Amino acid sequence: MGLLSQITSPRDLRGLSLAEVGELAEEVRAFLVREVSRTGGHLGPNLGVVELTLAIHRTFDSPHDAVVFDTGHQSYVHKLLTGRQDFSHLRQRGGLAGYPSREESVHDVVENSHASTSLSWAHGIARGFAQQGQSDRHVVAVVGDGALTGGMAWEALNNIAADVERKLVVVVNDNGRSYAPTIGGMAHHLATLRTTRGYERFLEWGKATLTRGGAPGRMAYDTLHGMKKGLKDFVAPQGLFEDLGLKYVGPVDGHDVDAVEHALRRAKAYGGPVIVHVLTRKGNGFSAAEAHEDDRFHAVGVIDPDTGQSLAPAATGPTWTKVFAEEMVQVGRRRPDVVGITAAMLIPVGLHRFAAEHPDRVIDVGIAEQHAATAAAGLAFTGLHPVVAVYSTFLNRAFDQVLLDVALHRAGVTFVLDRAGVTGDDGPSHHGIWDMSLLAPVPGLRLAAPRDAETLREELAEALDVDDAPTVVRFSKGAAPERVPALERLGGPHGVDVLARTGGSDGSGARRPALDVLVVAVGAFAPLALDVADRLAAHGISATVVDPRWVLPVPAAVVDLAREHRLVLTLEDGVRTGGVGSCTTQALADAGVEVPVSVVGVPVRFWEHGSRAQVLAAAGLTAQDIARGVAERVSGLPPVEHAGERPGAPLAERS
Repeated sequence: MGLLSQITSPRDLRGLSLAEVGELAEEVRAFLVREVSRTGGHLGPNLGVVELTLAIHRTFDSPHDAVVFDTGHQSYVHKLLTGRQDFSHLRQRGGLAGYPSREESVHDVVENSHASTSLSWAHGIARGFAQQGQSDRHVVAVVGDGALTGGMAWEALNNIAADVERKLVVVVNDNGRSYAPTIGGMAHHLATLRTTRGYERFLEWGKATLTRGGAPGRMAYDTLHGMKKGLKDFVAPQGLFEDLGLKYVGPVDGHDVDAVEHALRRAKAYGGPVIVHVLTRKGNGFSAAEAHEDDRFHAVGVIDPDTGQSLAPAATGPTWTKVFAEEMVQVGRRRPDVVGITAAMLIPVGLHRFAAEHPDRVIDVGIAEQHAATAAAGLAFTGLHPVVAVYSTFLNRAFDQVLLDVALHRAGVTFVLDRAGVTGDDGPSHHGIWDMSLLAPVPGLRLAAPRDAETLREELAEALDVDDAPTVVRFSKGAAPERVPALERLGGPHGVDVLARTGGSDGSGARRPALDVLVVAVGAFAPLALDVADRLAAHGISATVVDPRWVLPVPAAVVDLAREHRLVLTLEDGVRTGGVGSCTTQALADAGVEVPVSVVGVPVRFWEHGSRAQVLAAAGLTAQDIARGVAERVSGLPPVEHAGERPGAPLAERS
């Protein structure tokens, strides 16, 4: 490992010569390619910040000085330099998190990996240090991968600029990209700075020219300096930051440690808020990443460390995202009123194919989910039908806009939530487990949870037919399950699907007349529900398994079915507080149906990273655990007479 093996804390960096720092940078880059290719993770962003992170830790004194990363996926180098060099289980249960983690190190300040938050954190920390008389402590906010496109960052800058005495350094890690090339006015401004670096050189040249042969003439000197503002705005228009009252340093080559250190030392000595503009290249030093124009290996699975080719097993079927992407292309051909909105994630959410065919019908708003939701309401006002495609976890940030800009105005907007439910290796802030609980109280909103590819296509079409209220279609991460057929549909074409009726027995093989359990399966939990029903049948407990399809508000057909059963079991891959189970309990109470409800979902807590199966098992969401709990509860229930009992169908009829 050479030099890297000798680094146990940032202070070990300070005795290194620049030549040794260069050697260390190459070791770090080789380490990242070798280790992340084995586990998967955010490779491209970290290859781009190697020298930058080294310079920060050689200039500042973490953890005495607070270093905040935004977003946190660019913190792998930081982890290495703060004593965490075992990447063998990166993003796996028991291994290092893919983002900063306070449990791992005192050097990690902010765990939340949602973008555009670091400047607010930095402002608060800097104010706190000052208020407590800790005048020797600095705060460094590393803002990269498009995070400056988020409105929250600009709210923070507004306050930072007013605190002229705070020791706060904002490092803009400008690689021109988030997942894909960054868009918008801020991106254009930074691009202008990147391509017009000649101002300082011009000023030096002008001074040298005017002083050639002696002191400059007074008129010439005044003329040069009189040109300063206009020239600066033309050649390097950093006035956007300076007009806010923020000192600007840069742009600086982010792969030149000496240059970055020099800029950071200037910023540190200034004693007030400073913007340090650093130019980096995502995927730097790994030819496969540099050549991959889509995302520069922003995030990878298991890959060949030499070629960058994926070594992951071949997918057994299409992913949820791919199904949605293909269906949107078909929708676009049928419906000229449909437009797509993405928040800096065109490819990850599957709108890229729609955009390729209809480039004028997709809007990328940057990392700004709040703006996306309200802009969608505006588009709906004009007669269009927007499809806002985001990760489930990121819609959390736009709840107010969904409630008061979309729902209150009865806007026909469809929100498509990718990565809903337990997502696995990205950890606590990326699990999409809050969406149903957040959206359940929104008046008029309807939420669908498809169970397979076929129902995703079907429910998306139904959502797009609603033009006077918000609709939501949510689905999981990864491969869509094989088709889960229905025995029948209750309540009309948009109604509830009955997936199975399993019969219990009294041990003699005769079916029990009573209908014991109504199992309400939400979306991706349909296969789990069928497994639970089979296990209950083996214990003599009958069950009816239904997929409500439109899970919120609770369909009337579910309430009607509940009257015929002794117990209702709801299964959802979201937090159980305030979700489908809670709403079902309330709906039954409102209808006067006195049937107990067993609400099974994700317990309310922050769940660490691990595979989806591992997290679900830790949460008790396995067929064995659920069936055991239901059997125990059913055994304590009194028998109930059921009017209008439906005859049970044998298990063989399920297919």
